[in-house]
Amino acid sequence: MLHKFKHVLRLTLLLPLCFLSNLAMASVILQYHHVSEAMPAVTSISPTDFEAHMTHLKQNNFNVISLADMLSKLKQGETLADNTVAITFDDGYKNNYTTAAPILEKFNFPYTIFVNPKMIDEKKSYVMTWQQIRELTKKGATIANHSAEHLYLHQKLENETLAQWQNRIKQDLVQSEARIAQETGHNYKYLAYPYGEFNHELQNIIKELGFIGIGQHSGAVGIDSDFSRLPRFPASGIYANLKTLKTKLKSLPFNIIKLTNSESVTRFSKPSLTMKLEIKDFNKSQFACYVSGQGKANIKWLDNKAAELDEPIFEKRVEISPSKALEKGRSRYNCTAPSISKKGHFYWFSQPWVVK
Repeated sequence: MLHKFKHVLRLTLLLPLCFLSNLAMASVILQYHHVSEAMPAVTSISPTDFEAHMTHLKQNNFNVISLADMLSKLKQGETLADNTVAITFDDGYKNNYTTAAPILEKFNFPYTIFVNPKMIDEKKSYVMTWQQIRELTKKGATIANHSAEHLYLHQKLENETLAQWQNRIKQDLVQSEARIAQETGHNYKYLAYPYGEFNHELQNIIKELGFIGIGQHSGAVGIDSDFSRLPRFPASGIYANLKTLKTKLKSLPFNIIKLTNSESVTRFSKPSLTMKLEIKDFNKSQFACYVSGQGKANIKWLDNKAAELDEPIFEKRVEISPSKALEKGRSRYNCTAPSISKKGHFYWFSQPWVVK
């Protein structure tokens, strides 16, 4: 009885503080590719729609800062306004220079472009030149690493050993970073995973090299995020709709203590994921997860016997699984829950999968 009383007392004392961490340090990263009506629709947003996104950010007083400022402050545990946004582009397409940059300059918004140095050096017709990239750095752009030539980094070559793969990937990232620094002076050690795909082995390389890894799975970022797999909200193609983007801009990061079975590249067609998370500012009954192309996922709350394990009673484990097999290729589990303390805001987490 006394043991249970101690847990209730501890929770009571913590409640006034429990809403502060994630809410005060939540940020959203937006991801774009093409700003054009002439390129593939799946990775494109029209100039009109892109300007509408930027207008919404400006008119609603979003705190648009550089990705470097955002990540530096979050890594140091500094407070950010919960309407903080960073804008990013993948691949360094020419329309980033001709179309996106003038719009961003009009709003005085900083932004980051992840580039593939080998493709620039090979003078591919569809990417910017180093000269154009240097021009953008003088107008608020940050240049960061997207690997040398946009390969599937987690994939081993035929007959390649683990050690050989590790050496190849390390060399790719280090040399690409050096090439970016040579041409622009920028050396932030951020990697946007090509295609948004990564596995644990690749994450370990990122950590070993002192990089920050950034994906294409959705969600907000905070001080407790895994900096080897930070999420971004895609905002092009089917995700360019401003109405749905408005909701995503109000997202908050779950405080996830542990992920189990989170190896995103898998041969399992029905992967289950277990999350241990803090339930502070949302109700368990409103926690929901969705599977790409399927609808609602199966959710099972697990009894972690917090009292017996001497854990805070607001820490819970939940298992998420699909109702049927995932198709081969990329899929996601997206989990959300409305915030109790901030009306209209949602906690948001995404688990990417690549089913072989």
